[in-house]
Amino acid sequence: MKKFSTIALVLAFAFPAIAATQAYAQDAQASPARLAGKCSFLPDAPDKHVVVRGDTLWGISGKFLANPWCWPQVWGMNRDEIRNPHWIYPGQIVYFDRVNGRLRLGQVVGGNGEASGVTKLSPQLRTQGLGVDAIPAIPSNLIEPFLSQPLIVEENELLNAPRIVATQEGRVVLAKNDKAYVRGDLKGGTSFQVFRPGAALKDPETKKIIGYEAVFLGTVKLDRAAKGSDSVDSFIVVNAKEEMTVGDRLVPIPPTPILNYMPHPPDQTVAGRVVAVYGGVGQGGQNNIISINRGANSGLNLGTVLELSRFGETVPDPTDGKKPIKLPDEKYGNLFIFRVFNNIAYGLVMQVTNTVQVGDIVASPE
Repeated sequence: MKKFSTIALVLAFAFPAIAATQAYAQDAQASPARLAGKCSFLPDAPDKHVVVRGDTLWGISGKFLANPWCWPQVWGMNRDEIRNPHWIYPGQIVYFDRVNGRLRLGQVVGGNGEASGVTKLSPQLRTQGLGVDAIPAIPSNLIEPFLSQPLIVEENELLNAPRIVATQEGRVVLAKNDKAYVRGDLKGGTSFQVFRPGAALKDPETKKIIGYEAVFLGTVKLDRAAKGSDSVDSFIVVNAKEEMTVGDRLVPIPPTPILNYMPHPPDQTVAGRVVAVYGGVGQGGQNNIISINRGANSGLNLGTVLELSRFGETVPDPTDGKKPIKLPDEKYGNLFIFRVFNNIAYGLVMQVTNTVQVGDIVASPE
């Protein structure tokens, strides 16, 4: 699994207080009978699974549960456990306690594959390394680039940002190690990301513009500061993901994110629509990134899980011929929210049985 030096992504089995709402904690302590409805086990669930490198918690849970995002509940986490990070590491064994309807954790010892005993989920915390060897919740490499990039900007947000005004030797396109000349207030910064305003994102329901998707071009670092108000700052291109040129804007590189979060249903009912599939394509599939027209203002936060559905068609009634029939909306997958803005959120598409299209429904899990 890829290790990150620039992004301390801790997207493992972590349970922070910010997500440990009272309602969720109560669900986590609910009886197996109560959990059976929305967090049922698969009829062919295995008795155990030995954790190996390359596993994800979503994938492991999918071997046992109809809804993999339910795993924190079937572990039977209490409020104190939810508040503190817990990790699962390669070599441990996940057991299905069929009698109590729970998942439990054991530790492999020796070479015979036997466990040292089955205990309630309480792996020791590793205080060093932020659990870098722990099993991640979802394929973290898929969302790494999106964690430190703004993605969404307001209409006038980049107008006053420092901008590239010239290039070394008049080059049209800048590449790695090229020099760029910048004018604008750096506010003491030395490392910047370079962006270009992108396509406007329209709410599929209201048709109003709710944000602009900024195009990430690369990163630059200050080489020589301007000597006067009429001078320019000299920058070196550290990396160029897309073509970078005169007129592009600089945004300070944000602090290294350390994200601890778990999958959970939203705290309030959410109903929204798919705004766009990242990259400007018309449709997407599993492991694609999509944006939706709901965000922090609708109660979404990191780790929120939503259902993806397609609107049911309206078809004529062949037995009547007069009144058309509205077919039911069809659920086809799940969405794992990992980046939240005020009115827009980005999610990783999980477990789909159909393509994701702009305008599709996103809603709280039933």
